[in-house]
Amino acid sequence: MSEKLALVTGGSRGIGKACALKLAQAGYDVVINYAGNTEAANQTIEEIKAFGVEAEAFKFDVSNQESVDENIAKIVEKYGRIDILVNNAGITRDDLFIRMDADKWNAVINTNLNSAFYVSKPVIKVMMKQRSGAIVNMSSVVGVSGNIGQANYSAAKAGLIGFTKSLAKELGSRNIRVNAIAPGFIATDMTKDLANTEEMMKFIPLKRMGTPEDIAAAVKFLTVDSTYVTGQVLEVDGGLII
Repeated sequence: MSEKLALVTGGSRGIGKACALKLAQAGYDVVINYAGNTEAANQTIEEIKAFGVEAEAFKFDVSNQESVDENIAKIVEKYGRIDILVNNAGITRDDLFIRMDADKWNAVINTNLNSAFYVSKPVIKVMMKQRSGAIVNMSSVVGVSGNIGQANYSAAKAGLIGFTKSLAKELGSRNIRVNAIAPGFIATDMTKDLANTEEMMKFIPLKRMGTPEDIAAAVKFLTVDSTYVTGQVLEVDGGLII
Protein backbone atom coordinates (compact mmCIF):
# COMPACT_ATOMS: atom_id res chain seq x y z
CA MET A 1 0.00 0.00 0.00
CA SER A 2 1.25 3.45 -0.94
CA GLU A 3 1.42 6.24 1.62
CA LYS A 4 -0.62 8.42 -0.74
CA LEU A 5 -4.28 8.06 -1.69
CA ALA A 6 -6.36 9.67 -4.42
CA LEU A 7 -10.16 9.59 -4.53
CA VAL A 8 -11.87 10.12 -7.90
CA THR A 9 -15.65 10.37 -8.11
CA GLY A 10 -17.24 9.11 -11.30
CA GLY A 11 -14.02 7.21 -11.83
CA SER A 12 -15.11 4.11 -13.72
CA ARG A 13 -15.22 5.59 -17.23
CA GLY A 14 -14.22 8.54 -19.39
CA ILE A 15 -12.45 11.47 -17.79
CA GLY A 16 -12.66 10.00 -14.30
CA LYS A 17 -11.03 6.75 -15.39
CA ALA A 18 -8.24 8.60 -17.18
CA CYS A 19 -7.59 10.67 -14.05
CA ALA A 20 -7.50 7.56 -11.87
CA LEU A 21 -5.00 5.86 -14.18
CA LYS A 22 -2.80 8.95 -14.37
CA LEU A 23 -2.65 9.29 -10.59
CA ALA A 24 -1.92 5.59 -10.22
CA GLN A 25 0.94 6.00 -12.68
CA ALA A 26 2.24 8.76 -10.39
CA GLY A 27 2.36 6.27 -7.50
CA TYR A 28 -0.92 6.93 -5.71
CA ASP A 29 -3.25 4.27 -4.39
CA VAL A 30 -6.62 5.08 -5.95
CA VAL A 31 -10.21 4.76 -4.79
CA ILE A 32 -12.87 5.37 -7.40
CA ASN A 33 -16.54 6.06 -6.84
CA TYR A 34 -19.11 4.90 -9.37
CA ALA A 35 -22.90 4.99 -9.62
CA GLY A 36 -24.03 1.97 -11.60
CA ASN A 37 -21.74 0.12 -14.01
CA THR A 38 -19.98 -2.44 -11.83
CA GLU A 39 -18.37 -4.19 -14.80
CA ALA A 40 -16.73 -0.95 -15.97
CA ALA A 41 -15.62 -0.16 -12.42
CA ASN A 42 -14.00 -3.57 -11.96
CA GLN A 43 -12.20 -3.26 -15.30
CA THR A 44 -10.85 0.14 -14.29
CA ILE A 45 -9.63 -1.25 -10.95
CA GLU A 46 -7.68 -3.97 -12.74
CA GLU A 47 -6.06 -1.40 -15.02
CA ILE A 48 -5.13 0.76 -12.04
CA LYS A 49 -3.56 -2.17 -10.19
CA ALA A 50 -1.32 -2.83 -13.21
CA PHE A 51 0.69 0.21 -12.05
CA GLY A 52 1.58 -1.63 -8.83
CA VAL A 53 -0.67 0.35 -6.51
CA GLU A 54 -3.73 -0.50 -4.46
CA ALA A 55 -7.14 0.25 -5.97
CA GLU A 56 -10.72 -0.14 -4.87
CA ALA A 57 -14.16 0.84 -6.16
CA PHE A 58 -16.98 2.12 -3.95
CA LYS A 59 -20.51 2.22 -5.34
CA PHE A 60 -22.55 5.09 -3.93
CA ASP A 61 -24.65 8.05 -5.00
CA VAL A 62 -22.64 11.26 -4.67
CA SER A 63 -25.87 13.29 -4.60
CA ASN A 64 -26.97 11.54 -1.39
CA GLN A 65 -25.22 13.04 1.63
CA GLU A 66 -25.88 10.11 3.94
CA SER A 67 -24.43 7.65 1.44
CA VAL A 68 -21.41 9.89 0.87
CA ASP A 69 -20.66 10.24 4.58
CA GLU A 70 -20.97 6.50 5.14
CA ASN A 71 -18.62 5.57 2.31
CA ILE A 72 -16.02 8.29 2.92
CA ALA A 73 -15.84 7.07 6.52
CA LYS A 74 -15.13 3.53 5.25
CA ILE A 75 -12.39 4.82 2.94
CA VAL A 76 -10.72 6.83 5.71
CA GLU A 77 -10.97 3.92 8.14
CA LYS A 78 -9.23 1.59 5.70
CA TYR A 79 -6.61 3.89 4.18
CA GLY A 80 -6.08 6.43 6.95
CA ARG A 81 -5.70 9.43 4.66
CA ILE A 82 -6.85 11.15 1.46
CA ASP A 83 -4.27 13.23 -0.36
CA ILE A 84 -6.07 14.03 -3.61
CA LEU A 85 -9.76 14.48 -4.34
CA VAL A 86 -11.09 14.80 -7.88
CA ASN A 87 -14.75 15.83 -7.87
CA ASN A 88 -15.53 14.50 -11.32
CA ALA A 89 -18.98 12.85 -11.13
CA GLY A 90 -21.46 14.49 -13.45
CA ILE A 91 -24.52 14.02 -15.66
CA THR A 92 -26.38 15.96 -18.36
CA ARG A 93 -30.11 16.51 -18.79
CA ASP A 94 -30.07 18.97 -21.70
CA ASP A 95 -33.11 20.91 -22.88
CA LEU A 96 -34.03 24.43 -23.82
CA PHE A 97 -34.81 26.32 -20.65
CA ILE A 98 -38.43 26.98 -21.62
CA ARG A 99 -38.97 23.20 -21.80
CA MET A 100 -36.74 22.23 -18.87
CA ASP A 101 -38.69 20.80 -15.94
CA ALA A 102 -37.67 20.81 -12.30
CA ASP A 103 -36.58 17.16 -12.40
CA LYS A 104 -33.97 17.88 -15.08
CA TRP A 105 -32.79 20.98 -13.22
CA ASN A 106 -32.52 19.29 -9.82
CA ALA A 107 -30.89 16.11 -11.11
CA VAL A 108 -28.01 18.06 -12.65
CA ILE A 109 -27.59 20.50 -9.76
CA ASN A 110 -27.63 17.66 -7.21
CA THR A 111 -25.16 15.42 -9.06
CA ASN A 112 -22.83 18.05 -10.53
CA LEU A 113 -22.76 20.71 -7.80
CA ASN A 114 -24.23 19.53 -4.51
CA SER A 115 -22.13 16.36 -4.68
CA ALA A 116 -18.96 18.46 -4.52
CA PHE A 117 -20.20 19.87 -1.22
CA TYR A 118 -21.15 16.44 0.14
CA VAL A 119 -17.88 14.76 -0.84
CA SER A 120 -15.51 17.63 -0.07
CA LYS A 121 -16.79 18.22 3.47
CA PRO A 122 -15.59 14.95 5.07
CA VAL A 123 -12.49 14.78 2.86
CA ILE A 124 -11.40 18.28 3.84
CA LYS A 125 -11.65 17.35 7.51
CA VAL A 126 -9.10 14.61 6.84
CA MET A 127 -6.86 16.93 4.81
CA MET A 128 -6.95 19.58 7.55
CA LYS A 129 -5.65 17.05 10.07
CA GLN A 130 -2.91 16.09 7.59
CA ARG A 131 -2.23 19.78 6.89
CA SER A 132 -1.96 18.86 3.21
CA GLY A 133 -4.11 17.97 0.25
CA ALA A 134 -5.13 18.87 -3.28
CA ILE A 135 -8.64 19.08 -4.71
CA VAL A 136 -9.69 19.42 -8.33
CA ASN A 137 -13.29 20.22 -9.20
CA MET A 138 -14.32 19.27 -12.73
CA SER A 139 -16.10 22.31 -14.14
CA SER A 140 -16.64 22.99 -17.86
CA VAL A 141 -16.16 25.70 -20.45
CA VAL A 142 -19.94 26.11 -20.43
CA GLY A 143 -19.62 27.13 -16.79
CA VAL A 144 -17.56 30.04 -18.09
CA SER A 145 -19.39 30.87 -21.32
CA GLY A 146 -22.85 29.32 -20.98
CA ASN A 147 -24.49 27.19 -23.66
CA ILE A 148 -27.86 26.87 -25.35
CA GLY A 149 -29.87 23.99 -23.91
CA GLN A 150 -27.64 23.62 -20.87
CA ALA A 151 -28.86 26.15 -18.32
CA ASN A 152 -28.82 23.49 -15.60
CA TYR A 153 -25.38 22.12 -16.54
CA SER A 154 -23.88 25.59 -17.00
CA ALA A 155 -25.25 26.77 -13.66
CA ALA A 156 -23.80 23.75 -11.85
CA LYS A 157 -20.40 24.08 -13.51
CA ALA A 158 -20.29 27.84 -12.85
CA GLY A 159 -21.16 27.10 -9.25
CA LEU A 160 -18.14 24.79 -9.01
CA ILE A 161 -15.90 27.68 -10.05
CA GLY A 162 -17.14 29.90 -7.22
CA PHE A 163 -16.92 26.93 -4.85
CA THR A 164 -13.31 26.33 -5.92
CA LYS A 165 -12.18 29.91 -5.41
CA SER A 166 -13.85 30.19 -1.99
CA LEU A 167 -12.32 26.95 -0.72
CA ALA A 168 -8.90 27.95 -2.03
CA LYS A 169 -9.04 31.09 0.10
CA GLU A 170 -10.31 29.24 3.16
CA LEU A 171 -7.93 26.29 3.04
CA GLY A 172 -4.65 27.74 1.79
CA SER A 173 -3.33 28.27 5.33
CA ARG A 174 -3.73 24.51 5.91
CA ASN A 175 -1.65 23.70 2.83
CA ILE A 176 -4.70 22.47 0.93
CA ARG A 177 -4.86 23.59 -2.69
CA VAL A 178 -8.16 23.76 -4.58
CA ASN A 179 -8.39 24.25 -8.34
CA ALA A 180 -10.87 23.65 -11.13
CA ILE A 181 -10.54 22.33 -14.66
CA ALA A 182 -12.89 23.50 -17.40
CA PRO A 183 -12.84 20.90 -20.17
CA GLY A 184 -14.05 21.78 -23.63
CA PHE A 185 -15.40 19.17 -26.06
CA ILE A 186 -13.91 15.89 -24.87
CA ALA A 187 -14.42 12.57 -26.65
CA THR A 188 -16.32 10.49 -24.06
CA ASP A 189 -19.55 8.52 -23.86
CA MET A 190 -21.28 11.76 -22.88
CA THR A 191 -20.34 13.45 -26.18
CA LYS A 192 -20.21 10.54 -28.63
CA ASP A 193 -23.73 11.15 -29.95
CA LEU A 194 -23.34 14.86 -30.65
CA ALA A 195 -24.63 15.53 -34.16
CA ASN A 196 -22.70 18.70 -34.95
CA THR A 197 -19.12 17.62 -34.20
CA GLU A 198 -17.75 18.87 -37.53
CA GLU A 199 -19.39 22.24 -37.03
CA MET A 200 -17.82 22.51 -33.57
CA MET A 201 -14.34 21.94 -34.98
CA LYS A 202 -14.62 25.30 -36.76
CA PHE A 203 -14.51 27.05 -33.39
CA ILE A 204 -11.60 25.07 -31.89
CA PRO A 205 -8.18 26.43 -32.91
CA LEU A 206 -6.54 23.02 -32.42
CA LYS A 207 -9.18 21.48 -34.74
CA ARG A 208 -9.86 18.38 -32.68
CA MET A 209 -11.84 17.19 -29.72
CA GLY A 210 -9.89 16.64 -26.54
CA THR A 211 -9.31 13.25 -24.97
CA PRO A 212 -9.83 12.12 -21.38
CA GLU A 213 -6.04 11.83 -21.17
CA ASP A 214 -5.73 15.57 -21.95
CA ILE A 215 -7.81 16.28 -18.85
CA ALA A 216 -5.97 13.71 -16.75
CA ALA A 217 -2.66 15.38 -17.56
CA ALA A 218 -4.06 18.67 -16.26
CA VAL A 219 -5.29 16.95 -13.10
CA LYS A 220 -1.85 15.51 -12.46
CA PHE A 221 -0.28 18.94 -12.97
CA LEU A 222 -2.60 20.60 -10.48
CA THR A 223 -2.40 17.86 -7.85
CA VAL A 224 1.06 16.31 -8.14
CA ASP A 225 3.41 18.50 -10.16
CA SER A 226 2.47 21.93 -8.87
CA THR A 227 2.61 23.08 -5.26
CA TYR A 228 2.03 26.81 -5.76
CA VAL A 229 -1.17 26.94 -7.78
CA THR A 230 -4.53 27.34 -6.06
CA GLY A 231 -7.87 28.96 -6.79
CA GLN A 232 -7.39 28.70 -10.54
CA VAL A 233 -9.64 27.55 -13.38
CA LEU A 234 -7.61 25.78 -16.07
CA GLU A 235 -9.44 25.71 -19.40
CA VAL A 236 -8.47 22.56 -21.31
CA ASP A 237 -10.45 23.20 -24.47
CA GLY A 238 -8.14 23.43 -27.48
CA GLY A 239 -8.59 27.19 -27.45
CA LEU A 240 -12.38 27.08 -27.78
CA ILE A 241 -13.14 30.09 -25.61
CA ILE A 242 -10.07 32.23 -26.13
